[in-house]
Amino acid sequence: MIRIAIANQKGGVGKTTTAINMATALAATGSRVLLVDLDPQGNASTGLGVDQAARVRSSYELLTGDASVAEAVIATKVPRLDLIAATVDLSGAEIELIDFDNRTHRLDTALAEAPAGRWDICLIDCPPSLGLLTVNALVAAQSLLVPLQCEFFALEGLSQLLTTIERVRARFNPELRILGIALTMYDRRNRLSEQVSQDVRATLGPVVFQTVIPRNVRLSEAPSHGVPALIYDYRCAGSEAYMALARELIARLPKIAASTGVAA
Repeated sequence: MIRIAIANQKGGVGKTTTAINMATALAATGSRVLLVDLDPQGNASTGLGVDQAARVRSSYELLTGDASVAEAVIATKVPRLDLIAATVDLSGAEIELIDFDNRTHRLDTALAEAPAGRWDICLIDCPPSLGLLTVNALVAAQSLLVPLQCEFFALEGLSQLLTTIERVRARFNPELRILGIALTMYDRRNRLSEQVSQDVRATLGPVVFQTVIPRNVRLSEAPSHGVPALIYDYRCAGSEAYMALARELIARLPKIAASTGVAA
């Protein structure tokens, strides 16, 4: 199972929207996808229509060892897409995990015990921070997808994230690679969006996906209906962009698989 963390410590960059719609797009191409909601806000769970009453076992129990992946997983409305939901209990997990052995490897250990062959790809939606929850995701993942908002301050946050990635590589997970950076909330009417896009591409080159995710009202509306935008309105500009991004991501997966020994 290929594991991809979706992370950016800056909030409001479209990270959860990316997690939900990329998971849906990958499932639509025939992959069996597991989405792990590791954000205490639980927005990915809500966005997939899983209400609080259905979250009997969650990513909190997964990290504390009180539930296995098989026990915590929930089927979603999207064919071939399963979810490990998040609850508010997760907000205290970073403090509680301090007393656990191998506290940085809790998620990695849990996912390693997942039923063999059940899923092809695991996406991990991280919280908007660089705390212990995100570190657990980076340790568990083979690769990283970074949503980056097309605004000036996003570039500052990216440098902090890259520093954290290097530290995780050095101490815990030398195989961690950046799969790609996805430019989000792109506004063609705003010169700043284009300037940020050019700056990021000039700095990071081909690691930046060609597809950009536009500002789109349908992407914002979909979570309130409990479905991904690709189901809410598959013809809107946001949905078409996420399908194009999924195709780019799939094209890069064999390279990741070859470097990690994981079958694509």
